Amino acid sequence: MKLSVKVEYACRVLAQLAKNHSSPELAHIEELAEKEAVPANYLVQILSDLRNGGLITSRRGKQGGYALARSPETISLYEIVSLVDGDLLEFSSNSDGESGRRVSSIWKEVRADLEEKTRSYTLDMFLSEDSDDMYYI
Repeated sequence: MKLSVKVEYACRVLAQLAKNHSSPELAHIEELAEKEAVPANYLVQILSDLRNGGLITSRRGKQGGYALARSPETISLYEIVSLVDGDLLEFSSNSDGESGRRVSSIWKEVRADLEEKTRSYTLDMFLSEDSDDMYYI
């Protein structure tokens, strides 16, 4: 199992959109690319996948931009990874040989655990605890 850079970028950009979820302002590609250090031309593809997958919405034009389609608490890491990269853990279910069934059984268990764990993380958990918005008096 190897997660792509595309998943990492998608998570970072979605976290940035989550920060502004309650704002009526839409985020622009240039702003997202700069804040999350993602190449703008690659970000276009990622945003397209996220929009087609229903995680974000977009509006064209001068007042256009991007926003989350749902609240951050309802978007799981599993959903992000599955949308961008497909299955979390792919393996052949070949149970040939003396040990095949047991090996296959273990991999299915690992896959189930991984799926459960990634479903437990939601986008709101991706937000930095030391927010730039914090003020001290």
